[in-house]
Amino acid sequence: MIPFLDLKGINAKYRDELIQVAARVIDSGWYIQGSEVGKFESEFSEYCGVKHCIGVANGLDALTLTLRAWKEMGKLRDGDEVIVPANTYIASILAITENRLVPILVEPNESTYNLCPNKIESALTAKTKVILPVHLYGQLADMPLIMDIAERNKLLVLEDSAQAHGARFNGKIAGAWGDASGFSFYPGKNLGALGDAGAITTNDAELASTIRALSNYGSHKKYENVYQGVNSRLDEMQAAFLRVKLKYLAKEIDARRLVANTYSRCIDNPKISLPDWLHRDQHVFHLYVIRVKNRDKLQLALSEKGVETLVHYPIAPHLQACFPSMRNLRLPLSEQLQDEVLSLPISPTQTEYQTQQVVGVINDF
Repeated sequence: MIPFLDLKGINAKYRDELIQVAARVIDSGWYIQGSEVGKFESEFSEYCGVKHCIGVANGLDALTLTLRAWKEMGKLRDGDEVIVPANTYIASILAITENRLVPILVEPNESTYNLCPNKIESALTAKTKVILPVHLYGQLADMPLIMDIAERNKLLVLEDSAQAHGARFNGKIAGAWGDASGFSFYPGKNLGALGDAGAITTNDAELASTIRALSNYGSHKKYENVYQGVNSRLDEMQAAFLRVKLKYLAKEIDARRLVANTYSRCIDNPKISLPDWLHRDQHVFHLYVIRVKNRDKLQLALSEKGVETLVHYPIAPHLQACFPSMRNLRLPLSEQLQDEVLSLPISPTQTEYQTQQVVGVINDF
């Protein structure tokens, strides 16, 4: 069996260090908002080249709290529009609707699957206030063009960097481009915790302070509540685990790229469309996603040979039952992608032999 992602194997490499820091947290007697969180926030903000990092409970909260903070700061109000790619994971859109904002779904670039700058321009209205580019599958969106559009139209930019830890464009890293960025540290991410965890990065001190209060019951000081906040805090144990794994993130990315390069070099079935990326450091390959017309048959053929694959994502957000008002939208490319994309196994522990086994099944298909 070739697993899609060998989480047990990934974490086994750091088992002794993870146990050591777990013991350190247990023995400290301090489990919420302690030194581990503070140190991780400092280390991750330095890694991203930004001034502020705020740890939160998960990636969805990272996006939701940022938009909520902009509302509290008077930069957004109910009914404002947020441009977001139509083929993203639903969390990107839930963060918008949770804040009583309006998601404007825009088709992606067909070769990179990321938000298409040309299509952003045509979606702008007087109500547009935010662009929310999603660095899908681990590749940065065309941030220079997106930031130019935002600056010309006085728009906020919130990066969804949940799949792109360490990805760069022209040397600038995910999380440092927009006014803010939301990260997920879900266990399967390139930088994954051993449970749910997330963070927000920004250079805006007021935004950081507002988010920090909102995520802590709306309070900067215990028992004094400035906002009607929520409880969304990165806990000490997950912060300690993330501090260990951040040290090895570059090595993990290199291992993923090695698998991706083998796929791209060796898959030669003309029925298969391979992922496109412009520069080596632009893509960190959280996922390696191919396209094929008869996707389900290929997935079955791979499964019969012991190769585990996944579909990201089988139902486009506008077709989900929770968004009945969106069902009349016509987004042909996103609807085509939901029927054709297939994510191949890609793990830092994956061997060359395993990768070639996957290649062999695909080329024989």
